Amino acid sequence: MALEKIEIVDRIEVIENGCVQVRTKTAIKEDGVEISSKFHRHVVAPGDDYSAEDARVQAICAATHTSEAIAAYKAAIAAQGV
Repeated sequence: MALEKIEIVDRIEVIENGCVQVRTKTAIKEDGVEISSKFHRHVVAPGDDYSAEDARVQAICAATHTSEAIAAYKAAIAAQGV
């Protein structure tokens, strides 16, 4: 009986305000058969440091988090008073 823990980024979404939503799946496999899994989500907002993210997430953030997108996101947050 061999147990294996696998973590993968299985979903990346860019929403209208420029935030990148990342879903990570953690699966436990026994002899190659998945016996358990759970999901974790987090958001990378324009202007956030994404250097520790998965390579695919980094590529998407680099493409979408332009200086214009960052400025627009910060202006929207300021307008909300957050």
